[in-house]
Amino acid sequence: MFETIEAQALKETASNELREEFLQREFERLKPFSLLIYVVSVFMWLLFDLIVSFLGGQGFTWRSMAFLAGFALLTVVLGFTRRASHFDVLTLLLVLGLTVGVRMIVDGLAPASHSLWLVLAAASMLYSVSVLPLRRWAFFAVQVVIWVILNPFLATTTEITELRGVLTACYSVFLCALTVYTFLKFREAKLNNYLMSRLLLDQAYNDPLTQIPNRRSFMTHAGQRLLASPRERDHYLMMIDIDNFKKVNDTYGHDIGDEVLIRVAADIKTVMIAFDYARMGGEEFAIYLAGVRREDVESLATQLCQSVREQPTQHPVTISIGITRVAEGDSLNQALIKADAALYESKHTGKDRFTFHQ
Repeated sequence: MFETIEAQALKETASNELREEFLQREFERLKPFSLLIYVVSVFMWLLFDLIVSFLGGQGFTWRSMAFLAGFALLTVVLGFTRRASHFDVLTLLLVLGLTVGVRMIVDGLAPASHSLWLVLAAASMLYSVSVLPLRRWAFFAVQVVIWVILNPFLATTTEITELRGVLTACYSVFLCALTVYTFLKFREAKLNNYLMSRLLLDQAYNDPLTQIPNRRSFMTHAGQRLLASPRERDHYLMMIDIDNFKKVNDTYGHDIGDEVLIRVAADIKTVMIAFDYARMGGEEFAIYLAGVRREDVESLATQLCQSVREQPTQHPVTISIGITRVAEGDSLNQALIKADAALYESKHTGKDRFTFHQ
């Protein structure tokens, strides 16, 4: 079963909206980790700067303080950032500052070691950003910034035509290709896992025939509504049953019965879009209306009965509705029992109507 669902998820083509949702959730989930990467990166830069400043004799200047203040500001801003798109810009700014700062530090070392330190710095930064929840454009922009500013052949004594230059170039290309491949494959794997979890969630909480929430989903969401306090207005619960549905199945077959279920579910979704609704099983549906007045409930029930009754179809049906006000202290099961009793009253007093529980 797991392999089947996984194969189905892999065949799904993620829409732009779904990709945006995935990136936003990935950022929210990994935000503490991203903050850690920011702090560690800044700390390593500061440590490198202090070592070179004092052991190398450069001195800790105002430029170092300015860089450190900028890095601290970006880290603090990340703590208040809520959107993944803003995180991309912040990371690009941080990498730009770190690469410029590293380049200035490395320029103060012996010229013969410039290329080595630039490649090591590039490797560290590439590894750090490859595990961050960045969009593709941001990741490749970071790659460009790193290799342009930390170019081991720019303003160094290393020539690409000599042995050391060839080795440096080969390692740089390998490092770049490895980080790009790792980033893309990890992103693809995470997206596939997200798609599969969405698919499993849909199967667990949605009715596969009518494509509306199922009983499990209704009991969860309606239960949350029931416990929400304080209540500004009353809560009501509707139980809905398709009239003479067994006769429809026996006369026309189960395919027509399924068509009727889908049509009624669509009407419920249209009329009750602002509330929690679900197919409870068979031909029964339930709706939980939170924060409404009795006259609003009557209007909605009338509209729903009319919508189902007047559907232009070869197999028209009607519905019966039982309604109860969910009193303070009622459990969801108690409210369902009362609504079911009101539904029974509607069924036995003419059908195609709604009845309030007395």
